[in-house]
Amino acid sequence: MAVKLQLRCLLISFVLCIVLSNNLVISDSDDDVPPLSKLSQNVGAPTLKFLYCYSCGYRKAFEDYVTIIQKKYPYITIEGGNFDAPPHYMFITKLLGFAKILVIMCVMAKINIFNYINRPVPSWWTWCLENRFYTCLMVYFTCNLIEGQLLQSGAFEISLNDVPVWSKLQTGRIPQPTELFQIIDNYLRLTDRTIDLNNNFAK
Repeated sequence: MAVKLQLRCLLISFVLCIVLSNNLVISDSDDDVPPLSKLSQNVGAPTLKFLYCYSCGYRKAFEDYVTIIQKKYPYITIEGGNFDAPPHYMFITKLLGFAKILVIMCVMAKINIFNYINRPVPSWWTWCLENRFYTCLMVYFTCNLIEGQLLQSGAFEISLNDVPVWSKLQTGRIPQPTELFQIIDNYLRLTDRTIDLNNNFAK
């Protein structure tokens, strides 16, 4: 009877893990990651696009750049969004989140998973079952720390009309405003683009 009860608890935990993992993925994609923002709607104007690491705290740097660029180049369209981590990192993060919830469920339900695989119970698992509160806290915060590190790409990539003009992944730093101004000015000169400020659109 006890074995059947544990099997039911394990099955319920497994189902809850799947549901919670799906909710976490949806929450990460909808709430934590900023949508692609678009500023200025001038038809035919150059488009400056920023892709940055949101979890690294670079959104503030993006907003600062938007302010200074719009003052100097009010006719330029500015876009910004999150730079996604590599797909294999995203997969590992989802897998780790699923394992985290599964372990916490097993610990809270006092399910000895080693009995189901015919293995001797390690001393560390016995300690985990005896200290469920500390175990759950340790697993939760440790996994969250690893997940955060995997999702932090450290990117601050800038492209002008879909042409890459700056990459923090390659240079190791965010450009100075004067450097970005020079890049924009050089692009406008090379493309021989004239801007009609009075009519507020690019010719």
